[in-house]
Amino acid sequence: MKAHYKVVVIGGGVVGTAILYHLARLGWTDTLLVERNVLTSGSSWHAAGDFHRSNANANVAGLQAYTIDLLDEVEAESGVTLGKHATGGISYACNPDRWDALQAGFRVYQSMGIDDVRLIGVEEIVARCPIVKPDGIIGGMYSERTGNLDPSAMVHAYAKAARKRGAAVVEKNRVTELNQKPDGSWNVVTEQGTISAEHVINAAGLWAKQVGRMAGLELPVAPLEHMYLVTETIPEIAELKTELPTIVDLDGFSYLRQEQKGLLLGIYEVNHKHWNMDGAPWDYGFDLIQEDPERIEHELTLSYERYPVLQTAGIRRWVNGAFTFTPDGNPLVGPVRGLRNYWVACGVMAGFSQGGGIGKSLAEWMVHGEPEDDIFGMDIARYGSHASNRQYIREMTGQFYSRRFVMTYPNQQLPAGRPLKVAPSYDTMTEAGARWGNNWGLEVPLYFAPADYEENHTLRRSTAFDIIGKEVLHARTHAGLLDISGYARYGVKGPNAERWLDRVFACKIPKSGRSVLAPMLAPNGRLKGDLTIFNWGDGTWWIMGSYYLREWHMRWWEQFGCDGITLTDISDAWVGFSLLGPASREVLQTTTQDDVSNTGLSFLGCKTIDIGLVTARVGRMSVTGEMGFEINVPAASHRTVRETLLAAGGGLGLKEIGFAALNAMRLEKSFGIWNREFTQGYTPQETLFDRFIDFSKPDFVGRQAALAEKETRSAKRRLVTLEVDATDADASGYEPIWKDGTLIGYVTSGGYGHTIGKSIALAFVDRQFALPGTELATHIVGVERPCRVIPDSPYDPSGKAMRS
Repeated sequence: MKAHYKVVVIGGGVVGTAILYHLARLGWTDTLLVERNVLTSGSSWHAAGDFHRSNANANVAGLQAYTIDLLDEVEAESGVTLGKHATGGISYACNPDRWDALQAGFRVYQSMGIDDVRLIGVEEIVARCPIVKPDGIIGGMYSERTGNLDPSAMVHAYAKAARKRGAAVVEKNRVTELNQKPDGSWNVVTEQGTISAEHVINAAGLWAKQVGRMAGLELPVAPLEHMYLVTETIPEIAELKTELPTIVDLDGFSYLRQEQKGLLLGIYEVNHKHWNMDGAPWDYGFDLIQEDPERIEHELTLSYERYPVLQTAGIRRWVNGAFTFTPDGNPLVGPVRGLRNYWVACGVMAGFSQGGGIGKSLAEWMVHGEPEDDIFGMDIARYGSHASNRQYIREMTGQFYSRRFVMTYPNQQLPAGRPLKVAPSYDTMTEAGARWGNNWGLEVPLYFAPADYEENHTLRRSTAFDIIGKEVLHARTHAGLLDISGYARYGVKGPNAERWLDRVFACKIPKSGRSVLAPMLAPNGRLKGDLTIFNWGDGTWWIMGSYYLREWHMRWWEQFGCDGITLTDISDAWVGFSLLGPASREVLQTTTQDDVSNTGLSFLGCKTIDIGLVTARVGRMSVTGEMGFEINVPAASHRTVRETLLAAGGGLGLKEIGFAALNAMRLEKSFGIWNREFTQGYTPQETLFDRFIDFSKPDFVGRQAALAEKETRSAKRRLVTLEVDATDADASGYEPIWKDGTLIGYVTSGGYGHTIGKSIALAFVDRQFALPGTELATHIVGVERPCRVIPDSPYDPSGKAMRS
């Protein structure tokens, strides 16, 4: 062990070794992995070792595919036999909704490029798994690239391949302290001495919590117990000529596969149990937790009924081991804001499916500055400080574990960790009938309904369809009031504020009293944000954007330096309302002496005005396509400005609406939103965002790459608006788009346009199919439906309403 390394990886499980290997692949070989015990001595050694490609997040699914593709390469390079069994896998449904979800999921997988998946009937399920009792099974989904391997062999293969490329591994050497030096590098204090490292990676698995705390970081992870059993030899299994596929009984909360001549049965029980929430004891290694069959008795009973051969099988061993989970079940990967050169790769529940992809992405991030793929679904910056609360972690990780195989509907609101943050008018809006969703810990109104109303959970249009439609039509014809406390707000000021904004954003920076739609690019020219910049004219600038991206955006901005500026996240200090619709100006004017006419406050203008007793910062805009005013006030004035506006608008037809109505209205205008039409995997030209870029500026982040795309017209796909011949369900996202049976694109978001009376969607399609009138097809809840490209902005295409 040397005294200095470029990178020290802490943790010798599948994730840590995969990172070490990928760093070496990219040429960073001055690297050291330190492990407190020996390789695999945490969760890796007792894992079932299953791998699969499918994931609800398209980008994560892609990384899982990469991991599986990498297996043979690492096996050959390391010389370590992985014991891979490519058995295929089946997930089956026993109720109609689950079957609908599988059919819809199959079509989504097609959009993702997952081509090894197909739907199968009961006859094929039984043929591939003759031990299953088929009663009640409706159908299933088969995946070829599913199987299992020797988990310990996989870890050692990554480590050996990394060492062959020049990396180092030291075992029996616990890290005891992490101390950051003024230059951003780290002193890594270990039992065998102190190491100086430019970068530190926390891949400590069950000990990630403690390693985070060494740097003053409270990670949103918690270990939970997970049980599986392995049977003794079962005659019916021993007689099989082909190995059983991995079987997932979604409605029975279990997974099952062949283990030699017996079976391995794993359970995701509803009655979950946490284990050592502050992290595993340091001397925990090749240990297991005492099994507790009674806690999973219900799920075991379902499994024994579904697979009768279990009823007479002896149990060779129980495995009750701990795995770390995050609130949403996806890993924590990436650089940590405020901790220079401190990286995380932890909370990885499916390490043998995701380890290679995580290693690849993190290594690319460190070496090249950005990963090749959009991995926001894994990015640690998807969480803020609210997620480090102990009770929040307990509730959210427990909910995820318990619902691992429980079906969740698109319109279903889950209760864990709520309510955490609420707007000041939360109680009065609740009294008015608000039904709440959750955005990064904040309660946001979805729609307003009578006190005795309860929405049904469904994959199709719910009973809230008409409620939302009435809100849309009322806002289009009269006026609507929407709580926008769930918008992120950032204050920028200082002598270099305008210069900093001009460098970071690709748009023209607005003059005093004006605002602008503001695309932000990465150096590779891909999108990094769709925001709005306000110039209030008093030396203060605001940036507004998506509430859930607060940590992500602040981390991005801070890397560009803040000399001569003050950049502050003011999202909790300032809240507000969107007042929109044809009567919105009249409502607002009755509350203020300031001129809010089209002369006094024109489209995209902004200024400070008095609204009754409240002084507000108001921007003339709305994502609904109606005339609108975004009213921002200090949090303490939220309730007062709401009461003032509702009182003033009572005679003018003002009613409160929710974000479900806003979503329907923005689709009618073909307005995209982040994480749907805009992501860091897309470019300006293909999203039509290049129209907001000021290419006359001599320098801004991403200019060279964006200009090259513009000049070469290299974008191969284009964002379009579709009219869908839907019946009782609408597109939601990632449904495939077909032209004569060939996949040519996918839906980004969809819904019903209540004003135009049509089901619509936004989608990426190959450029040659982007012309209005092009007839295409898609699948809605698994059923093929005709669709066609229509001109953008089917509602008010001239934009007269929002500019009037």
